[in-house]
Amino acid sequence: MSDQDAFFAGLDVGGTTIKSIIVDDRGETVGDMVEVRSLVKDGYEATFGQLELAMTELAKSAGIEVSQIRGIGLDVPAPSSDGVIWGKANLAEDWVGRDIRDRFSARAGVPVYMTNDGNAAALGEYAMRRKHIGSLLFVAPGTGLGGGLVLPGGRAYEGENGLALEVGHITVPFREDDGDLPECSCGLRGCVEAWVSLVALRRRVQFEIGKEEWAEHPLTTEDAPIEEKAFQLRDYASEGDPLATKIFEQQGMILGYALADLVRVFDPGLVVIGGGLAEASFRDKYMDWILEGFDSRAWSVYRRSPLDADKITTRFEWATGGDSAAALGMAFTAREMFR
Repeated sequence: MSDQDAFFAGLDVGGTTIKSIIVDDRGETVGDMVEVRSLVKDGYEATFGQLELAMTELAKSAGIEVSQIRGIGLDVPAPSSDGVIWGKANLAEDWVGRDIRDRFSARAGVPVYMTNDGNAAALGEYAMRRKHIGSLLFVAPGTGLGGGLVLPGGRAYEGENGLALEVGHITVPFREDDGDLPECSCGLRGCVEAWVSLVALRRRVQFEIGKEEWAEHPLTTEDAPIEEKAFQLRDYASEGDPLATKIFEQQGMILGYALADLVRVFDPGLVVIGGGLAEASFRDKYMDWILEGFDSRAWSVYRRSPLDADKITTRFEWATGGDSAAALGMAFTAREMFR
């Protein structure tokens, strides 16, 4: 490895940590993934310092000099357009309205590409599937419901203003038992994120344990905050618990229903499901529920070709990148753009 070799860094800025990866000119990862605190609540300047720390640690792990990093891919947990943060999300106020991309590029002395975390994770999943040359639609149930669309060739579709693919905020016609559309964290009602997210799980647990049929269930009788009970749901579902199974089955089917409309619009060919459920022991059942919901809404041609009954027109897969997907996606994108 000479001092003339070029390397490209992917920096994934989260609410609490920055995950970072470096790749060489061939697209191979070099060294280890590095994780440092993000300090986003302390402002963008404080976070810039942590980004520089991450790059120093990356270079050390890869056995190179920081000066050999010729381009950076940076993702942020907030809406942005052409490098400018449009909304606060989980960031400090001073991020909003700032050209973060160009400011960090000037500080680092190399070109920077910036996008949001959903697009970054989608790009990472695309990068890991080197034999896949078509489109890829990515959705990830987490605290909310994020996602992204990668076009053939590996470029994220971001829209005119960088605000495309807010997949959690399309409307689905599902109602609570009392007939109400659930309120979403965005302020609207009936969004799919109001059903498919950690926040939605909290509401669903609270709603269900109020029913007589679950009066003796541990989640009803134990004295714990609703946030903790929602976190326990995955463990209960892994054991086949009827209450947890009911909630996740409903969530999976509603997600599949919403995906049918997204597939009808974008026809990606491949849908990748990320988030924590990608590692759950009951994920095969969850995928079956997604497909059931999808089949209830999608036209038959989006499942199998009318010309060849054995050809699946929309494949569903679990994400494989885990916590490193977004950083990897940013590193690969920087390599494609700046080499």
